[in-house]
Amino acid sequence: MENMLGLLRIHIQRGVNLAVRDMRSSDPYLIVRMGKQKLKTRVVKKSVNPEWNEQLTLSIADPNLPILVSVYDKDTFSFDDKMGDAEFEIGPFIKALKMGFQGLEDGAIISKVQVNKQNCLAEESSIIYSEGKLVQNMVLRLRNVECGEVELQLQWIDVPSSRGL
Repeated sequence: MENMLGLLRIHIQRGVNLAVRDMRSSDPYLIVRMGKQKLKTRVVKKSVNPEWNEQLTLSIADPNLPILVSVYDKDTFSFDDKMGDAEFEIGPFIKALKMGFQGLEDGAIISKVQVNKQNCLAEESSIIYSEGKLVQNMVLRLRNVECGEVELQLQWIDVPSSRGL
């Protein structure tokens, strides 16, 4: 992967108020897609408020590609039911990374991404300098479904052999 810029670690924290797809609950899991890459969390049984707390890592070659998050209900005897999806861009996060952050205090807010009709943010998203690294916290409102949000955090990982930002 000589065209790789670096790695994006996505900490999939939790789902909130996800749709019910079984009798009283759901067995949700999440899939993250970017280009040809596809990563999946574990299934959390019988929960509409799953705590995944999983780290998924994408290799980034084209930071302009959107990242698609889809939530599904795991079914044993039929196809898995879709529980909504959301999409986000990493452009603002990459832009903040390029600014540099030497000498910043822990907790300093570098940039904010506002909610608008083009993104799936449920609330304003802050890019923060935390414990020596840049992170972006996001709450994504799922679309194509009656309810549900996903909370996640982005973190950049430099790879020495990559072409870098």
